[in-house]
Amino acid sequence: MDDMAEAIAGELELRSASIDDSVAPFYLARAYRPAWAGAAPAAALLTAVEASREHGLDPADFALERLRQAVDADPASLSPAQRAEREVTLSDSLARLLRQLRYGKLDPRLLYREWNFAPLPGPALRAGELEAVLAAPGLGAAIADHAPALPVYRVLQQAYAQYRAQAALGDWPPVPAGPTLHPGERDRRVAALRARLQAGGERGLETADPAYFDPLLAEAVRRFQRAHGLEADALAGRQTMAALEVGPARRADQIRANLERLRWVAQDLQGDHLRLDIAAQTAELVLDGARAWSSRVVVGRPSRKTPLLRDRVQHLVLNPKWVVPPTILKQDVIPAMVRDPGYLAAHRMRVVDAKGQAVDPAGIDWAAVPRHGFPYRIVQESGADGALGRIKFALTNPYTIFMHDTNAPELFGRSVRAFSSGCLRLEKPLELALLLLDDPQRWSAETLAAELDRGATRTIAVGREIPVLLLYFTAGLDKTGGVQLREDIYDHDGEIIAALTQRRSVELSDSVRPTPDRTGRDPAG
Repeated sequence: MDDMAEAIAGELELRSASIDDSVAPFYLARAYRPAWAGAAPAAALLTAVEASREHGLDPADFALERLRQAVDADPASLSPAQRAEREVTLSDSLARLLRQLRYGKLDPRLLYREWNFAPLPGPALRAGELEAVLAAPGLGAAIADHAPALPVYRVLQQAYAQYRAQAALGDWPPVPAGPTLHPGERDRRVAALRARLQAGGERGLETADPAYFDPLLAEAVRRFQRAHGLEADALAGRQTMAALEVGPARRADQIRANLERLRWVAQDLQGDHLRLDIAAQTAELVLDGARAWSSRVVVGRPSRKTPLLRDRVQHLVLNPKWVVPPTILKQDVIPAMVRDPGYLAAHRMRVVDAKGQAVDPAGIDWAAVPRHGFPYRIVQESGADGALGRIKFALTNPYTIFMHDTNAPELFGRSVRAFSSGCLRLEKPLELALLLLDDPQRWSAETLAAELDRGATRTIAVGREIPVLLLYFTAGLDKTGGVQLREDIYDHDGEIIAALTQRRSVELSDSVRPTPDRTGRDPAG
């Protein structure tokens, strides 16, 4: 081992606890040979680190000041120990940047206990990525290619830059509080509404009568509503006014949180998958890179959140019976029986013991159940008016979360559809069932409908097993490819933004000027 390799090995040992865990295996694979030749790659790295702001990342996380010192230094004037420190500093900053760009800054497992998406690759694999990036013809382009190659990511990046620029200019002009504004009205608040939409980028709203709610303004309100996941009715009511009040700085933070979410799951979004977006309350089946099916969805209400996880459809159940899960039993059914002994009968539910034998509910002291426990199960018989509707998509997770039909289709007409106890109700379940069965010779729309009409409960294996992704994006794309900002129904954005804002603790040092060596001697004299 020559002097430089020995110096690099020593520097890695000295800083083993503070550098990215892919750096040591990277140098081990190259026998501790230096990786940074010439000034151009180091300068390209610094440029990429400073540009990480465009991804919602913090350049300070990559030892920015230390990195600048390393870039400015002339390796020819440094001792082997100083060159080794510069070498490891550059590689560490690059490794951290690549890691955050591709996989995210935060560990989602610390935020969501159910999280089971593709984990962060191990140090050896990321060391290989580091080697490949450094070997690329252009370091800056290779770093940029490490970010998620998803159209939604690029569009959100552009929107992030726009909202940050707007935030630097100041907040939106306010719209005074008051009753709902309707098209055709004339009101001084209409002029404020017009000014607010113009500040947000709407063009062509100039008029001699700004207080008149004219058709052009109505269409602008509809565009705003669609861009924020609201019912596009042109009425400037409570929900629309609340969305108008959110300033550009908060919108930039919202997009920043979603850029991070995309980095967490970019690997999982490759290939065929069934994606259910909890915040958007929509579902989409992607096959061969194209949307094969989409649907509106009813998701868990804020007090019973639908978890974020990766799963698969285990099988379908036609005409499913519903075994009331523990949470609903405890919080809904038992209190209802205390209030109304006829509740079970009214909802076609029955009590059964461990052997499936019927138990007379009149013989149960329902008021005492919370103290003594409930040794039985409550089952609702199958039927279109049952809680699960006519079809259930059984998943494999341990949280009793699954997808199903519904007996309340009117809820799909609402802009906010967070009403369930955690499971996912699908607007078009039979279309999805046919795609997952993937057997047109045996299953058509007619044969599936005939089987459902028989009324018998039946379990059917799926022919197409694909990942089911339960995700949460408060910023995404609408059907036209434009940005859509959504209500944060579970208040998840705040914790991500707060965590992203916390800077990694970096010990800054004068890394490239003469410092005492490891024996305490000054290498310069």
